[in-house]
Amino acid sequence: MYTCSQCDKLFPRLSNLKLHQLTHAAEKPFMCSVCNKRFARPYTLQEHRRVHSGTVEKPFSCEICGKRFRTKANINRHRNSHTREMLHLCSFCEKRFARKDNLIIHLRTHTGEKPYLCTVCDKRFAESGTLQNHQRSHTGEKPFVCTVCSRWFKRKSHLDEHRKLHSYTQDVHSCTHCQKCFTSRRYLKAHMRSHSSKFKCPECGKCLRDNHGLTLHRRTHSGQKPLECSICGKGFASPCQLVVHKRNHSGEKPYKCHLCPKAYKTSGALYHHTTVHTGDKPYKCSLCNKSFRQPSGLQNHQRYVHSNRRPYHCPYCVRQYKTAIDLRRHVHVHSGAKRYLCGYCSNCFSTYPQLRVHLLKSHDEGTWFICHICNKKLVWQVGLKRHLHRHLLKDEGVRRYVCGECPKRFFAAEDLQNHAKVHSDTRRFCCSLCDKSFKYKAGVKQHFQRCLSSLSNV
Repeated sequence: MYTCSQCDKLFPRLSNLKLHQLTHAAEKPFMCSVCNKRFARPYTLQEHRRVHSGTVEKPFSCEICGKRFRTKANINRHRNSHTREMLHLCSFCEKRFARKDNLIIHLRTHTGEKPYLCTVCDKRFAESGTLQNHQRSHTGEKPFVCTVCSRWFKRKSHLDEHRKLHSYTQDVHSCTHCQKCFTSRRYLKAHMRSHSSKFKCPECGKCLRDNHGLTLHRRTHSGQKPLECSICGKGFASPCQLVVHKRNHSGEKPYKCHLCPKAYKTSGALYHHTTVHTGDKPYKCSLCNKSFRQPSGLQNHQRYVHSNRRPYHCPYCVRQYKTAIDLRRHVHVHSGAKRYLCGYCSNCFSTYPQLRVHLLKSHDEGTWFICHICNKKLVWQVGLKRHLHRHLLKDEGVRRYVCGECPKRFFAAEDLQNHAKVHSDTRRFCCSLCDKSFKYKAGVKQHFQRCLSSLSNV
């Protein structure tokens, strides 16, 4: 037997040892022609190519236990576990192993040894495969691709779970705490643990799976962006955001659509695009039967339209919001910062949408989106789409949005949202001159003028 001097792995032939030693060396001469990933051994490249071709079947089955394998070498190695004596004994728990390298990996659970170091964040791991999965959180690499819709994944298990969407129609499993949707009950259970996790954000109460996730999440509150782009100096909170940003400078678009020539910087953008070709909308709302292409679309729809839950509280006033993004936009109002300056006059604005509305109305800069049915002018294209959809629903006479408190029905989601305030005791709009609060923005505006005039007369 030939022993590797770096990891103590055993090999029956010298040629096998030489091939294995390439994994420790920097040299990786075998390159994938699809994604340019490099490998130390030719058969590892051959295995990797199956990810792109979609031939990930496991044709070799063990006659004793029924377990399936991709290659003949893997099943031959597995068969030995049924026939070979378990000669290697763990000195801590007396568990036995057929191979010495398996015993070495097992011993690390007792000794705490973690020989594999991440060069980006100095985190250590007991197994090389765990390190490889971790490094993808820094690089953003997603090597596993769905051959049906071209969506990319970091792990093969995630790809396998995703493929179920294309093979048959299955139920969507929703979280009772946050309404997030999953394709399997197993993923839902793993997610539910995050709500009872010990890694809880002290600012908003959100639970994370581990300390690393909590660290990244807390940067959304503090605004800390320690990772800096070496080209333009822009800061980012997470390594993945920095990787995607650098593609703006390089022009790299690694995610290519297999149905048309378009390419994208992120796998999520490619997935959004491919649904245009497939027209697939497997996620259906159980309350109004509206369908969505992604679980996140269904989740956002249920949160905005059918739920009155507002878990994000402003620390400066009584206003509450359904999403963290809405809360961050609102907090700028209290800071007094007006970063957006009009180039034609001295007016400043705290948000870009406010500046754009000002430019359109006061200086006629930009393009109005005009409804061809009623000639109404709208600032945003998405607003025009919603407006046209409203005309369509009125023509069909369909009121698909139903109030959960009373029998009233509405054409549009925003109409239902405004109506829901009638049943709620929440008064989100406060007067800055006195302590009075209101359910509607129009109410606080009218009151503010009266309050201001009464103070000026004193």
